[in-house]
Amino acid sequence: MACRGIRGAITVPENTGEAIIAASKELLWKMIEANEVKADEVACIFFTTTCDLNAAFPAVAARQLGWGQVPLLCGHEMDVPGGLVRCLRILLLFNTDKKNEDIVHVYLGGAEVLKAEDRKP
Repeated sequence: MACRGIRGAITVPENTGEAIIAASKELLWKMIEANEVKADEVACIFFTTTCDLNAAFPAVAARQLGWGQVPLLCGHEMDVPGGLVRCLRILLLFNTDKKNEDIVHVYLGGAEVLKAEDRKP
């Protein structure tokens, strides 16, 4: 069994606690469903937001979903000129027998443009 990472990103419509938590829950659920992740397989989850999202900690969403024993960390993305605005990203590390090429990464809303950027050499 190996520790693998699932990348995910979503744009958040506004800088409110409700919008950030809702987007976090939506993205987490899609990542979990797409990869058939069970809570006891999760090693940790990193949440980042662009600097224009600061009304709430996105990790609160995982706690509200019942993930009380999973290590969580929130931070800000680098503020790169021309970067995607109001973007929330998640890196979920989990223990699995899946190969890297079998992992499904999830990009929702305006963050779908990041999927193409991830494939650039």
